[in-house]
This record gives sequence, C-alpha cells and structure tokens, in this order.
Amino acid sequence: MRFHIATIFPDIFDSYIHESLFKRAEKKKIISVRSYDLRDFTKDKHDKVDDRPFGGGPGMVLQVQPVYDAVQFIKKRTAKNKKRVRTILFSARGEKLDAKMAKRLAKYDDLILICGRYEGVDERVAEHVADEEISIGDYILPAANCRRWSSWNP
Repeated sequence: MRFHIATIFPDIFDSYIHESLFKRAEKKKIISVRSYDLRDFTKDKHDKVDDRPFGGGPGMVLQVQPVYDAVQFIKKRTAKNKKRVRTILFSARGEKLDAKMAKRLAKYDDLILICGRYEGVDERVAEHVADEEISIGDYILPAANCRRWSSWNP
C-alpha cells in the first residue's frame, strides 16, 4: 500500500514514519509513504496556499487550487499502474476512523491523504476533490489549530 500525504508541512512526518513499525513496514516493502508540499503546486509567486474562506468567516483555509493540482499530480502517477486509489480529506466532521473503516481502506493500493491546516480547507475540496472525509478522533491536535489549543483549559 502506498500513502501519499498532501500537506504544507511535508517534513513533519519524516521522523515518525522512519521509526518503529512504519520503518519496518517500509523496509519490508509492505507500505511506502511519500509526502507532497502543497506549496509546490501553487500558482502564486509567493507560494501562498491559504486564503480567507470563500463564503466569509474567521481565519484562513487552504485554497482549493493547490490541493486540486497536487491530487491530480498524484493520481496521474498512480494511474500508470492502474491501481485503486482513494482520496481522503481529514476533517473533524468526517466519519470517525475505526477498525472497520481501516479494513475497507486497506483494499486500496494508494491512499491520498489531504491534511488541512489553519481553520481547515476550502469547502470545494470536500465537495469536488476528496472521495470522503475522515475524522481521526474527538480531540484537537496542536499542529492542526494552535489558536484553539492555546485557549483550551482542562
């Protein structure tokens, strides 16, 4: 199985993926993991990937264009092998990842994982780019939303 991670922080995964179980799985060629920097797919001369929400609201969201272009690039690379590909957007409103879902996803040859940032992604990514939205659980990760995390009080 091949995992393709579309993110603005591609290097953040390296230390985790190249250790422990992931390292052994990669070494045995059970999995491969590749991350893609969304900034490489922007058309903006400053490599800008975020913008205010299209419909208004607070914060910044990832623009649809770099996400769409990254996913299309990955799909072209995987299409050469005529493999089964699934594009997943990580989202708090998605169906929660569980063992049953993991078994279903394990049937795919390639998973394209879209990792949001800021307040999320442009809604058009969920509507037109991703095949489904998945939530990894009921919690907030500091890297996902530092402003909310800093105001969290147990």
